[in-house]
Amino acid sequence: MSAGAQAAPRTAARLDRIEPFWVMEFAKLAQQVAQGPACDPSRGGRSMLYLNIGEPDFTAPERVREAAQRCLAAGHTQYTQATGLPALRGAISAWYASRFGLAVDPGRIVLTAGASAALQLVCLALFERGDEVLLPDPSYPCNRHFVAATDAHAVLVPADAHSRWQLSAAQVEAHWNTATRGVLLASPSNPTGTSIAADEMARIVAAVRARGGVTIVDEIYLGLSYDPRFGRSALALGDDVISVNSFSKYFSMTGWRLGWLVLPPALVAPVERLAQNLFICPSTLAQHAALACFEPESIAEYERRREAFRARRDVVVPALERLGLPVPVQPDGAFYAWADVSRHADSSWALCERLIHEAQVALTPGRDFGPAHAERHLRLSFASSLERLEDALHRIGRVLG
Repeated sequence: MSAGAQAAPRTAARLDRIEPFWVMEFAKLAQQVAQGPACDPSRGGRSMLYLNIGEPDFTAPERVREAAQRCLAAGHTQYTQATGLPALRGAISAWYASRFGLAVDPGRIVLTAGASAALQLVCLALFERGDEVLLPDPSYPCNRHFVAATDAHAVLVPADAHSRWQLSAAQVEAHWNTATRGVLLASPSNPTGTSIAADEMARIVAAVRARGGVTIVDEIYLGLSYDPRFGRSALALGDDVISVNSFSKYFSMTGWRLGWLVLPPALVAPVERLAQNLFICPSTLAQHAALACFEPESIAEYERRREAFRARRDVVVPALERLGLPVPVQPDGAFYAWADVSRHADSSWALCERLIHEAQVALTPGRDFGPAHAERHLRLSFASSLERLEDALHRIGRVLG
């Protein structure tokens, strides 16, 4: 070691249980290729098409942006209380009533710095070393890492197309043991865009409740539901169900970093105590802007966007089938297609690398979402415009022949 050099600091052992976010690592490769000759117009290249990130191409509606400007002009930028603006908690409560027919006490709603902070807060409040939490495989990778960050153990239970890539009540009962603390679900799910049917969700909640556990449901894509058989909040099943939600997806406010929790009444104060210490409060500007999300004109715009996502799905899924990349279960929400690559490759990672280099199309290999289906499936995000999607599908088709 040279003079003056210092050894790297020792890191916590929990980091050994937290993998890289492969979606982002793969995005780096796409960005590198995008800087090279394959994407250089002077050499006959073409731009990289990014269908790998789960971010709507729609930005916040005009009324939301105007509300943010008014907030800044008026100087309303001080801290709010840790649980968020009372007016916004009330607006969310009213949205549950109008959209889902649910009476949710505003006092059970806690605003957070995005759904990520919501998940971190609830996991810290509930889980500790020695606990186990059941999640489906495939599922959003950060969810299991939020569990791991509390020194608890995320148990991935392989799901399949028959169960819509979701946990079933029978699996919950079969995998429950003395260390199991609860389940962490997502409906609709990232990466599959599939939801848990209402009757199955009721059986899961009943099974968890009977064992003294907790049910946490990530519902950040609930507003982007396309099938009347789904699109129901798990909050209808009782005040003990914990829901995580966000302004990022349906409300098109990704970079504003604003989400919320709906908690059992007894959990509000403990989560508030954690939030006070870890985050102080969510962004004041984002909270004031989000009030405009619930104005009738904004809701009408969001519903038009939801129909646009549905139209994109209805183009993408049949096109993938024709390309030999079938989607085993039709996505009923969100903006993802979980496609089977086995007709073209033994490794989704290798196929996605090939498509970056040869088609200049960035997709997401299955590695992020759990080991059970990592090699056989990839995720395509249809959050981009229909024009870009059709271009990407054409390029993929030329590469795959």
